[in-house]
Amino acid sequence: MKTEDNIRYYIQQRKDKELFRQLSVSQCNIDFSSNDYLGLSRSAFIRQQVEIAYHHLNFQKSGATGSRLLSGNSELCERLESMLAKHHHAEAALLFNAGFDANVGLISTVVQPNDIVFYDELVHASIHQGMRLSKADLVSFKHNDYIDLENKLKASNQAKNVFIITESIFSMEGDRADLKKLADLSQKYDAHLIIDEAHATGIFGSYGSGLCNEAGIEEQCFARVYTFGKAIGSHGAVVVGKKWLKEYLINFSKNFIYTTALDTHNLLNVEHSYLFLQNNINQLVKLNNLKQYFIDRLSTLKNAFKVTGEGPIFGIIVQGNEKCRKIATYLQQNGLDVRPILSPTVPEGQERLRIILHSFNTAAEIDLLFSLLIDYK
Repeated sequence: MKTEDNIRYYIQQRKDKELFRQLSVSQCNIDFSSNDYLGLSRSAFIRQQVEIAYHHLNFQKSGATGSRLLSGNSELCERLESMLAKHHHAEAALLFNAGFDANVGLISTVVQPNDIVFYDELVHASIHQGMRLSKADLVSFKHNDYIDLENKLKASNQAKNVFIITESIFSMEGDRADLKKLADLSQKYDAHLIIDEAHATGIFGSYGSGLCNEAGIEEQCFARVYTFGKAIGSHGAVVVGKKWLKEYLINFSKNFIYTTALDTHNLLNVEHSYLFLQNNINQLVKLNNLKQYFIDRLSTLKNAFKVTGEGPIFGIIVQGNEKCRKIATYLQQNGLDVRPILSPTVPEGQERLRIILHSFNTAAEIDLLFSLLIDYK
């Protein structure tokens, strides 16, 4: 079969199964969908600070113009990395252009073909991609099941280098990993612990430094990944760890070596979002209050729906792609930006409405969401 025919065949399969993805622009007013947890992407104050800083820099170029090993490095890059290392309590930090890039670049470079990786079965696609490229032996453990993990660690070939990889808070389930338990297991079995903090960045730990900070295990991690496309309200990511890890990635990570650096505005936006976090807790207080209000209101659903998550991510389980899509459409028609998460993105029978709370949401908006769900049911 020709390539063109192959492509058309797979597209048609998706359409036949009603799983065809298309780009759309949200027309809804009430955001329960984006990852902008603290509303920093819409902050006029941060935007103003970025513009002031940009003009003070008096740069002759706004684009990076090349990879950091060529023309793309700058004092601003290095200043930001120093800030990020300090903020996340690490010896060194290295910028990547996206969370996906960071996970792939880190894992595929550090993990070697003779190593073995134990990973939570629900980790992000970027982690899977990095692990596949590493060509290591891969062993999944049941989601947040550390008895299963330890049993598999015991049975493993201890002659190999061992890695444990997980997320600190899971993007679909909205629940947390037991980071203290993972740190203990990594120490017990001489494993290298890698934690993806994408959805914890900015909203947990001291000044948003993450769940590893909250759990007190930062020093026990081989590497941690923090992303800027969620609560930081920008784009890009950073890997933090020891100085020698940074040096190794600069020399061997293809995702870093062969990628044009982040542009000036992007770097300034990340810098000033972090400065905002370090000097303001008002948005985080608002988010935590709304999260508690949401949890308190769950009883009004009267067991009509199963709900997963500890916040700010919640999943309202609606079994079946068709039903889940219909309820999401109903909510959208009533002004709520709520998206359905369908199988195979989640396992069949675990389809859900993914609800994300933000500091700019209101109690009245949460009341409206619950009212519409009860009326539909």
